[in-house]
Amino acid sequence: MAEEAINTVKANVGDTIQIKRGAKKGKKGEVTVLRDNSVIVELGVNKKTGEPIKTVVNHKNYKIVK
Repeated sequence: MAEEAINTVKANVGDTIQIKRGAKKGKKGEVTVLRDNSVIVELGVNKKTGEPIKTVVNHKNYKIVK
């Protein structure tokens, strides 16, 4: 497991990522907060309330989109 953590490339704030696993698989969003083991991603805005749709994604469960 230590090798997996070393090989994982972490996104930076402002990067666009695509989620690889979970209920939001395939969704793209912008990184808003960077944590040790995960990132917080804004996926869009709720049309009814105007609130941002955010989720937390582990570093090994996304890839950076260029």
